[in-house]
Amino acid sequence: MKIKLLAGSLAAIATMTSMAAPMSGDPYANETPAQRDARMAWWREAKFGMFIHWGIYAVPAGNFDEKPIGGIGEWIMLNGKIPVDRYKAYAKDFNPTKYNPEAWAALAKDAGMRYMVITSKHHDGFTLFPSAASKWNIADATPWKKDLIDPLAKAARAQGLKFGLYYSQAQDWTNPGGAKWGYKDGEGWDNAQKGSFDQYIDQIAVPQVREILTRYQPDVLWWDTPHLMNAKHGEKIASLLPLKPGIIHNNRLGGGYKGDTETPEQQIPATGFPGRDWETCMTMNDTWGFKSDDHHWKPLSTLITNLVDIASKGGNYLLNVGPTAEGEIPAESIKLLKEVGAWMKINGESIYGTHASPFKKLAWGRCTTKTSGEDTILYLHVLNWPADGKLTVPGLANEVKSAELLAGGVRITTSKSDNGPVLSLPTTAPDAICSTVKMVVRGKPDVTETPVVPDKDGVIRLLPVDARPSGSEIKYENRGSSGNIGFWTDAKDSVSWTLRAAHDGKYVLQIEAAAPTPGSVLQVQGPGKLACSIPKTDNFETYQSTKIGEVSLSKGTMVTLTLRPVVDGWKAVNVRKVELIPQP
Repeated sequence: MKIKLLAGSLAAIATMTSMAAPMSGDPYANETPAQRDARMAWWREAKFGMFIHWGIYAVPAGNFDEKPIGGIGEWIMLNGKIPVDRYKAYAKDFNPTKYNPEAWAALAKDAGMRYMVITSKHHDGFTLFPSAASKWNIADATPWKKDLIDPLAKAARAQGLKFGLYYSQAQDWTNPGGAKWGYKDGEGWDNAQKGSFDQYIDQIAVPQVREILTRYQPDVLWWDTPHLMNAKHGEKIASLLPLKPGIIHNNRLGGGYKGDTETPEQQIPATGFPGRDWETCMTMNDTWGFKSDDHHWKPLSTLITNLVDIASKGGNYLLNVGPTAEGEIPAESIKLLKEVGAWMKINGESIYGTHASPFKKLAWGRCTTKTSGEDTILYLHVLNWPADGKLTVPGLANEVKSAELLAGGVRITTSKSDNGPVLSLPTTAPDAICSTVKMVVRGKPDVTETPVVPDKDGVIRLLPVDARPSGSEIKYENRGSSGNIGFWTDAKDSVSWTLRAAHDGKYVLQIEAAAPTPGSVLQVQGPGKLACSIPKTDNFETYQSTKIGEVSLSKGTMVTLTLRPVVDGWKAVNVRKVELIPQP
């Protein structure tokens, strides 16, 4: 995967790639919508998959010459600038005698996963399959001397799982001519790496992609980091895809190829990718490939919350494990996956085959949907169980036909309110992390936008996730607990919120913003007309609160508050929060 510091740059490359027009070598350039729906059907149904990063980098496990190397485990060769011959020497210790592909596939199945994707070749150029194109492979370079991919493909399919392969088509730090992030064509930190990228594509990438397509017939090809790729390179590789009819591939091939899926990494986009299939890939700790000193395991609550959040936005969740050089998945990963599996056994129907939520935001959790004849099933994922047992489904106008907990099938009574249906829940949540209510409503969801209302302390907090950015550049960035409004470089852009006060009175308006360059002024329109200078901060991640002024609000009145730049002297600003604080 990517170097953490370069994530934004590489994500931008992937995004630019995904937005390009279909290329001449694209096997799906003339595909009809119906044909695409049929091809993508299993993937859209699956929702949850296992990513596996495994290779020679599991031997040094984050250390070189007895010193820890910063960054993620599978990038140790580049991060440590390890010479080719020194890195190749690790292969003698890559002997996965504890490898049990049947157990790996069973673990994925029991976790509720529906597909697996493993690194057939990562950026170090080493293949987990025998290859005629390079002897830097499992059969020729290690004591194991046997294919690692075929047994896993068979084990996965025996469990009813789809099987995919990650292949680093451009970056290769060992085979001559392969791309190296941060280096120009033909360059590297070791003379052994020098060579022509064109030659690398023809002699290594193209034959190896042909090998894996014909030998393993993968359901997915997962490209990564298209450094140095152009249309000519992309066409040579993409033209091989028909060797596996119906294959799905992502947006990271490069050369202008759009692919089938967007691939946000280690983050969940605020609104998903409307109109595009997408998949968030994430680690369970901080690294993809095994790193012996990385014990920063995410809690079960994070994994389950991520799963329902991604599903609620129409995406898939590809969750990673990084096996050791001996072939063992870390015990912490196994424990977490078994716990996720226990949750999925009860709540799986609220994930598989679902569609995105009709709600912009739910303070208590997330929602996924399914069509049921002329009705709609709303799966309400309650992350914050109401203390009084009353759960309001905001802005929903549909008639509620039934409601029940997935855990035990307990029936839930509902009543009507001005803000939407109110569910009367049991005092105690069935699941401490996330309990699911299955609610059937008549017709398609009819949801009206609900305004931001005061929190329990009376403060009206306008958060980025609730905002309506307007303009060419400005957008929501999913960072931290509430994210921020960022990319505010154009003084013509603006951002708005709709709010409603609980009582008449005056409110102090303040903004929390970051601006490394001084001189930017924001004006407030809506409840009065105010303006304030945004103070200089150290960077775009350092925020400071500034009082804008005082406004008057009337109880129950809907108000739209808009922030607009004063054009003169405008410099980029990030906004994390706007607050209206009631005055005595």
